[in-house]
Amino acid sequence: MISSFDLEKLRPLFEDFYTLTGIHISLFSERYEEIFPYPPELPSFCRLIRTDKTAAMRCKSCDRESCRIAAKKHNVHFYRCHAGLTEACTPIYMGEVIAGYIIVGNIFDYPDHATGWETIRELCKQYQVNKEALKQACLERPITTRQYALAACHILEAIASYLCNERMAILKKENLHMQIDEYILQNLTGDLSVPALCRQFSIGRTYLYEITNSTYGIGVAEHIRNLRISQAKKLLEEHRDWSVGEVAAACGFRDYNYFIAAFKKATNVSPKQYQKIKQITQRPENA
Repeated sequence: MISSFDLEKLRPLFEDFYTLTGIHISLFSERYEEIFPYPPELPSFCRLIRTDKTAAMRCKSCDRESCRIAAKKHNVHFYRCHAGLTEACTPIYMGEVIAGYIIVGNIFDYPDHATGWETIRELCKQYQVNKEALKQACLERPITTRQYALAACHILEAIASYLCNERMAILKKENLHMQIDEYILQNLTGDLSVPALCRQFSIGRTYLYEITNSTYGIGVAEHIRNLRISQAKKLLEEHRDWSVGEVAAACGFRDYNYFIAAFKKATNVSPKQYQKIKQITQRPENA
């Protein structure tokens, strides 16, 4: 999948976020490429760090790794960058597919400037940057409490949801990616092993893994299992007369016990418990 974002609608949203929080925010594609940062210019701290080629490469690597981790967590990933400032990354989902990522950064969440500078100086000692200028950039950063940063992350999650709900993020079909996705959905009970998928689309294992990791943020087997569990949840809700075994078989789970374990791991309840919960929550109020 390739993400396309309406930047004209996105700009005022990012501007408002920055006005309220003072935190730098960037939109990344599903392939970890920065699309739209706000403000457009890097904060002074980051500009100084990136004057060192090694540090600049580590900045990009840090962004990519944070996107990968956020995709695996299916949630906000809160972390400290290689240079010592705090950042957060959240994936933007369109259904089961990752359409992009939002990263906020340049957060100085130390108890005081002196403590923060000591940590940052140690982390950045190998970089060929003007240390006095870097120290000044640290002193200019407002101290942000962890609670404030977490609140900003909650807003970040809301922005990601808003992007999808308002259809600012539109997935454009890329033939091979879409064909693989549709084939999986239409053949949940068939042979969806890696060799079978490679044969079906005449591609190598490495390329297949690259496609699933960049599109879904997880491996082939895990994505297929997630789709099967999603289908099982749907069938449990729509066909209350079906047995758990019938649901498992319809979703491609050949091992009944494995299905129970996988379903419980994904939902924290057994298939039967899930069905009962849905029966209660979907029951008309006056019933």
